[in-house]
Amino acid sequence: MKNTIILISILFIGISLKAQEGITTQTIPPVDIKTLNGEIFNTSAIDNEGKPIIISFFALWCKPCLRELTAINDVYTDWQEETGVKLVAISIDDARSTANVKPTVDGNGWEYEFYCDPNGDLKRAMGVNMIPHVFILDSNKKVVYQHTSYAEGGENELYEVVKKVAAGESIK
Repeated sequence: MKNTIILISILFIGISLKAQEGITTQTIPPVDIKTLNGEIFNTSAIDNEGKPIIISFFALWCKPCLRELTAINDVYTDWQEETGVKLVAISIDDARSTANVKPTVDGNGWEYEFYCDPNGDLKRAMGVNMIPHVFILDSNKKVVYQHTSYAEGGENELYEVVKKVAAGESIK
């Protein structure tokens, strides 16, 4: 019985690790979301001419999300100059709250591309369960890195990954 439990545990861990490795082949699924002006936008149009893309899922009620977006904003111009990175922020606020996204973005002076996913279609398609949830895409728009949560200084770790992606290095 003990051997069976150990074998099942090893198989489960192996399958879990293999599933995590598979994330490097994930791309952005083509899903209709909305611009801050309420226009339909298909995610297949997200592009950065072969340079890295950061996709950040957030919500207005999520304080760590807002802190992360603000911290990145403080260094975003430097990041763009050094790596050409583009940040695309996706609000997962529901239809009642989406009207507050644009005033929040404008009030904070955030210069990213912002979209709203009020029905959670992109969130589900990307497997986002917790926010903030950040994905980094390489020059082929493949997900090469992701993380959830935010702690002060976390943007520095994120930038180290962006620099590697911009240089064409492998992310391990």
